[in-house]
Amino acid sequence: MPIRLQESKDVCEWSRAQGQNAIHNEQTTLEPKTGATEDGVPLAFNRPAVERLEPWVGRAIVAVAEGPRDTTLHGLLCNDASYLRSAVDVDWSVETADGLLAIRDATFLCGQHSRAMPLSYCGGIKVAGLMLRPGALHTLFGLEEAAMVDRIQTISSTGIRDEEVTGLYSPDITPQQWLERLEDWLATRIAVIDPPPPDPLSQAFELQAFEDPNESIHDFAEAHNVSVRTLERAVKRDFGLNPKQVMRRARILDLAARLCGVADKEEEDILLRFFDEAHRIREFKAFFGMTPGIFKRNRSGLLTLSLEIRQARRLELLEKIKPGAVRPWMRRAFQPAPDAEE
Repeated sequence: MPIRLQESKDVCEWSRAQGQNAIHNEQTTLEPKTGATEDGVPLAFNRPAVERLEPWVGRAIVAVAEGPRDTTLHGLLCNDASYLRSAVDVDWSVETADGLLAIRDATFLCGQHSRAMPLSYCGGIKVAGLMLRPGALHTLFGLEEAAMVDRIQTISSTGIRDEEVTGLYSPDITPQQWLERLEDWLATRIAVIDPPPPDPLSQAFELQAFEDPNESIHDFAEAHNVSVRTLERAVKRDFGLNPKQVMRRARILDLAARLCGVADKEEEDILLRFFDEAHRIREFKAFFGMTPGIFKRNRSGLLTLSLEIRQARRLELLEKIKPGAVRPWMRRAFQPAPDAEE
C-alpha cells in the first residue's frame, strides 16, 4: 500500500531530537525545479486556481525539487487549509494525529492543522496540490473538517480510484502541465457531482484571519449579522477548529512566515499581535514545539515553501499585491525555475 501507519512521536520530541541540525542542508542537497530563494531553499510554483474552481479551491500548487535517494531530509508542515495532494517518486513519512504515515506514489486528502507535523522525505520533492477553501473538503469529498484535523486520508478511501488522480502525472510533462491536469480532473468531478459552494460566512472569517487575527469574535459576528453561536458552528464545521483557535493559528503562521523570510517586512504589526515576548514564545511553542529563535536558526525549507504559498494567497486576497505580481520577499530573494513562467 502507498500509505502505511506506524508508531507516532510528537513535534516536541522531533524538535529536541533534531537540535541544531533540524534541516539537512536542503540548500545544497535539493535542486529546485519550480523556483528557489536566493540561498537555494525550494519554492513552489503557485497561483490562484482557474476560474471554474474558484468557489472551492483557493490555490493551485506544484513543487518539484530533485534530490538524492540516499539522503533523508527533515522538516515541518503546518497548514491553515485542507489540501488535495498527489505525491510521486519520493518517500515521505509524516507525523499525524493517527501516527506516522509512510507515503509514496499516492493522492491523499490533508486536513487542517492545529499544530506542526514533523516529516521526513527522501528523493526530493514532487507534489502537485489544490488548496481547498474552508468547507470544500466536505462538499467535494464528504469528509468532515473536524474529523480530519491533523490527519491524512487516501483519496481511495472516499471511493475515488487512486490511479485516476495519481496517474495524471507522467515524467514527460512540465510541472505546470501536471497542475493543469489536476485542475481539469477536479473541474470534471465538480461538473458531475454539482456540489454547493462553501458558506460565505466561513470565507469571510478566513479573510478576517488574514487581515487582522486579533479581531474580536463578537465584533466579527455583529458585523456579519449573526450570533456568536452561529459563527462558532460555521467555523467548527468548515475549519475543524473553533474561531479563537483559527485566529491564534493565523497569528503564529504569519510570525513563522516572517521568521522564514517569506512575509512582507512592511507588515510590522505581525510582531505586535502578542501581549509580550513571553506570550509570543508560549504561543509559538504550542504550534512548533520550539522557540522562535530555535525555529529561525533551524529553518525548515519545506515549511518555508508551504508558508510562502499561504502568504502569496493572503496578500492577493487582501489586495496588497496582484495575482502574478512580484511578491515582496521575491524582490531580491526569488529565482524562478526555467519553466516557471511558461
